[in-house]
Amino acid sequence: MLFDQKQRPWVIAAALILIVATAVYIPYAILSPQGPRGGSAIGLAFGIAGFALMIFAGLLGARKKVPVWRIGRAQTWMRGHLWLGLVALPIILFHAGFHMRGTLTCVLMILLFTVIASGMFGALLQAYIPRRMTIEVPMETIYEQIDHIRAQLREEADQLATAACGTLQGAPSAPVAGANTAATASAVEIGVEVSEEARSQLREFYLRRMRPFLNAPAAHRSSPLADAPQAAGLFEELRLRMPPELHDTLKDFESICEEERQLTRQAKLHRVLHAWLLVHVPLSYALLALAAVHAIVALRF
Repeated sequence: MLFDQKQRPWVIAAALILIVATAVYIPYAILSPQGPRGGSAIGLAFGIAGFALMIFAGLLGARKKVPVWRIGRAQTWMRGHLWLGLVALPIILFHAGFHMRGTLTCVLMILLFTVIASGMFGALLQAYIPRRMTIEVPMETIYEQIDHIRAQLREEADQLATAACGTLQGAPSAPVAGANTAATASAVEIGVEVSEEARSQLREFYLRRMRPFLNAPAAHRSSPLADAPQAAGLFEELRLRMPPELHDTLKDFESICEEERQLTRQAKLHRVLHAWLLVHVPLSYALLALAAVHAIVALRF
């Protein structure tokens, strides 16, 4: 959820800042003969406060990159980043008097709105995607381990197919650590009990459909193995054609394909979850840099 009990202190802090700032801005705007201006004493105070809030929000990125700055829990920093970064928008609007005078000011305001919007979008994604991943990817694993787990799945599948069908052209011979050796052993026991025709059919299915899917799932999105209902139908058809001695191997194949689909889904959701940062982070640094330039120019001239 975007808002929970742990968010409350930051929400209260942001609300208090906004209430105090609004209470100052309204009489200031009414009583100023020329209207609210960024160069006035109160306008400068709003500008300094807004810039300070943006710097605080920017420190979250620095905390992630500089180990010695890792003070406090990451979730606490994230909540502060979200709510104090959000309240920076009205403070900066108070500073500008809701006007955008000059090219630099216009660019800054556009950047500020874009950064705030992308940040809110990212917060919504981070509230939604993990729940969706829990439902769609019950076998969720550490993202950085996906390639290694895929290699294990391919090796396990090769060993199962070799045990049931005989030698596979191009199949690796050395096992990968963590491969399901028990399943492979059971396949070895049944491999000699089935006819050559059945083994040939299973070998053809594995080499033409399953192994290409496991080797490059992204390049075989149209494969029936990439879709759970189609894959279930395909394996059911194979079970009807294959002798019972090969059904355990088919079951293992089906489980491997399901795990591959979940790995693919997890990787896709992970990319979606982090894609917004490609917009948010560079624009945030650009905003801070231009805001510093704006402050120097305003104070000097």
